[in-house]
Amino acid sequence: MKQSTTSVSRAHTAVAAPKKTKGLATKSVIVAAAVIMALSTPVSTYLGVTTGTASAVSQEEYQRQIDALNKEIGQYQSQAKELNEKAKSLQNELEVLSKQKAMIQAQIDISQKKHDQLQEKITQTKRDIKANQDALGDTLADMYVDRTISPLEMLASSRSLGDYVVEQDRRDSIQTTLSETITRVNKLKKQLEEQKKEVERVLADQKNAREALAAKEREQADLLARTQNEEANYQKLTADRESEKARVQKAQQDAIQAAIRNAGGGGSLGITSGDGSMGGYPWAGGCTVDANALSHGGASGGGEDPLGYGCRQCVSYTAWKTYQKTGYAPRYWGNANMWPAAARNAGFSTGRTPRANALGVISAGQYGHIVYIEGYDAGSNTVRISQFNYFNAGGPGWGHYSEMTVPASTYDTYIYL
Repeated sequence: MKQSTTSVSRAHTAVAAPKKTKGLATKSVIVAAAVIMALSTPVSTYLGVTTGTASAVSQEEYQRQIDALNKEIGQYQSQAKELNEKAKSLQNELEVLSKQKAMIQAQIDISQKKHDQLQEKITQTKRDIKANQDALGDTLADMYVDRTISPLEMLASSRSLGDYVVEQDRRDSIQTTLSETITRVNKLKKQLEEQKKEVERVLADQKNAREALAAKEREQADLLARTQNEEANYQKLTADRESEKARVQKAQQDAIQAAIRNAGGGGSLGITSGDGSMGGYPWAGGCTVDANALSHGGASGGGEDPLGYGCRQCVSYTAWKTYQKTGYAPRYWGNANMWPAAARNAGFSTGRTPRANALGVISAGQYGHIVYIEGYDAGSNTVRISQFNYFNAGGPGWGHYSEMTVPASTYDTYIYL
């Protein structure tokens, strides 16, 4: 919102000698110009990503469209769940894939609406910064002129003691306006940086969603090519896929255990099932993971959580922890070993230094593995972690919550939340 500037009479400057008054007026212009230049320079370095709070009407309209798309996603999830509850068949899986594609496309549309909404907000924020900078320049110019006049000169030029008091109050008001405007500009600049980061994340979400949509289309085409649209071929393919998943998952578990051993963690890992809260993970109910490490049930009925990951899988848990700790829900970031790149695209920092409230990634294996870092002990250089889907930890087989302590060098990348 544009701030009004304080209109200040400079009649009291008449008490000064003509040469002095001219010098003061010149200096005040120079000071005002310098202040405006100094303050406007950093603003030009901010991202020029368009529009923000242009009008309450347009913002409400964006929200209505986003709400409508979220409703569509809920309907697709419900339809997919109904299909998944039926007996497995080729036609069923093709229809489920179609619903999943529609859900992802709706998510892409939501990302675009959020992007446009943020563009408007950013443009408005930049306007607000400019308006406040202009007001700040005027206020500083007024203050500069005022400070060249002593209280005695001001008293002598006043028609009465009452006028003097009024003038002194006006000076105090200018000082307050200066302080408030500086605070407002700094707050707006911080807000602009936050909006810039949010735009980056929305664009990253959109990119990830487009890649997920392309993957679903490839999956659908591959399914048709491998079955040649024959139900008997589909049933054989289903059995083959499940046994292949079991083989890959066992190899993945071997890679995780090798990473722990190579880091010096061959002894007791202090594995526990935690306090029963499962780190607050909300999608465990109605979800099971079978002997082949495949998720079943969940929000879609096809084993997916609301963010598009297999429920009770390691990435589903870390997606939840990211949302729980930051308020940002990472969608379609892929397998665990794909998370570092996806996180950087979304504006998160990554590195090799262990710390609490981070995600730890083992990149080895076909999928990799990812955990949440509960705490770091510098003395022993170990991390206490929580996770899902470490075999035979927290319960028999796959898909359970567990906690353990491992060497910090077990994880080749840390994602800082």
